[in-house]
Amino acid sequence: MESIEVLAPMAGITDGNFCKKMIPYGFDMLTIGGYNVDDATIAAGHSIIQRGRPEFNIKKENILPTIQEQAKIIKGSWDGIVSVNLRSTSPETIIEISKLPEIDVVEINAHCRQPEITEIGCGQALLYDLDKLHDFTKNVVKGAKSKVSVKIRANIENVDDIGASKVIENAGADYLHVDAMKPGYNHADHDIIRFIKENTEIFLIGNNSIRDLKSAQLMFSAGADGISMARITLKENIPFNLGEI
Repeated sequence: MESIEVLAPMAGITDGNFCKKMIPYGFDMLTIGGYNVDDATIAAGHSIIQRGRPEFNIKKENILPTIQEQAKIIKGSWDGIVSVNLRSTSPETIIEISKLPEIDVVEINAHCRQPEITEIGCGQALLYDLDKLHDFTKNVVKGAKSKVSVKIRANIENVDDIGASKVIENAGADYLHVDAMKPGYNHADHDIIRFIKENTEIFLIGNNSIRDLKSAQLMFSAGADGISMARITLKENIPFNLGEI
């Protein structure tokens, strides 16, 4: 498969208009979200907002039309891949969103570490229960009309990164999106990307601390099939074009 460069999700920020601004930088995939899409995650999102953290604040009945509207904003001027990052306690809502014609990829969020999300068994809490992670992913893959990605966070205490990666691959996901967080460092853990690549065959998207051409190339050199960027995109200008890689 060819390499892919992704705009990673940032809750409360990456809507359709934000993503449109990224088109000139050469992304292959733009990811809206992350969105809370069922009763439990929407309630958790309200609590997160109350303590001052940005979140999308969308009523459950408006989730589908909102996501469709945001995807249309992108699709109206671009023919690349539109992904949506979703936080849900059940596969059903993710499957429903996958049926929107504007959505090319649904991404299961097994990454969020906000306590309101993890306390309900969502986000990175999925990584502590590999059977649940497998069944959740497999059910989404079975029912989805789009491709499926799973985003995880690496180097969480008492989490088996390789085991989680294999579970996601065995469940049939198309992409594994890894935040290669390295606690205490201001750069990504390229070793974990290398280990995952050596132990799986799934399309691997590497994320974390990609802020310039050198850090992007290091992620590819570690074995990533694609890369994703998030916080650097908040600046007025990304300091390189992805076509240079």
